[in-house]
Amino acid sequence: MARTLHDRSPRAAGPFVTLNCAAVPAELIESELFGHEKGSFTGAAGRHVGKFEQAEHGTIFLDEIGDMPLTMQAKLLRVLEEGEVERIGGDKPVRVDVRVLVATHRNLEAQVRDGKFRQDLFHRIFVFPMVLPPLRERKEDIPALVEHFAAQVCAQNGWKPIPFSGDAVEALKSHAWPGNVRELRNVVERLMLLATDGQVTIETVRFALPQGTEASPPVFSSSGPLAERVEGFEKEVILAELKRNNYQMTKAAKALGLERSHLYKKAEQLGIDVQTLRKNDDA
Repeated sequence: MARTLHDRSPRAAGPFVTLNCAAVPAELIESELFGHEKGSFTGAAGRHVGKFEQAEHGTIFLDEIGDMPLTMQAKLLRVLEEGEVERIGGDKPVRVDVRVLVATHRNLEAQVRDGKFRQDLFHRIFVFPMVLPPLRERKEDIPALVEHFAAQVCAQNGWKPIPFSGDAVEALKSHAWPGNVRELRNVVERLMLLATDGQVTIETVRFALPQGTEASPPVFSSSGPLAERVEGFEKEVILAELKRNNYQMTKAAKALGLERSHLYKKAEQLGIDVQTLRKNDDA
């Protein structure tokens, strides 16, 4: 939304600069926003131009502003009021001409009441608020989003188009989507990896979202160290491919682009007992 506002504004020819306030350590955010002069602190080997100066005649987008430290909020308020920044270690202010867009998932009014967000800054940025409804409140957008993300995934991976059946899309519309559009995008890619017969069916959706319409987590872990998440996803994909090929390792390995011996080794590492799975399936 922020990018669209910039692209359709008189500032479209100018830069679009972003900063996620939650992702920058508190001790570095001032330098990131306002810049610093050479030698102004340990490690400042040269002049650094901050995000506000980088966005001159364009737009700066401050994402997750609700996570900005209180001390930094006071300095940001001054910039918004005065239209100028001071680099750390600088001896004079620098005028800036930027449009400022902010976003947050937090309730800023509640944070003001709790003393976690400055009231004066809240009123300064609350000029023209836009509320983006969660995906669960605009499920009519899901078919178009699925089509968009599917085309995106195919283009990124060099795949042939993988269509979604009508029933599969309807099943996706019944999901609660606690992770909103980001979750949908990840699920679309997962479904395409698990697709059978060249398309995503309702069975594929039921496998990837086994608890149906509830706001359930994915089969693999969505939290924890990266290695654990990757391992969980690998296990899910291998199990799906084994089931699709009736637990025939040669066919599953070929579908996954692996040597048969490599697939056996990977299954052992992930705790997949192919013989037991085959017996249970035959039963």
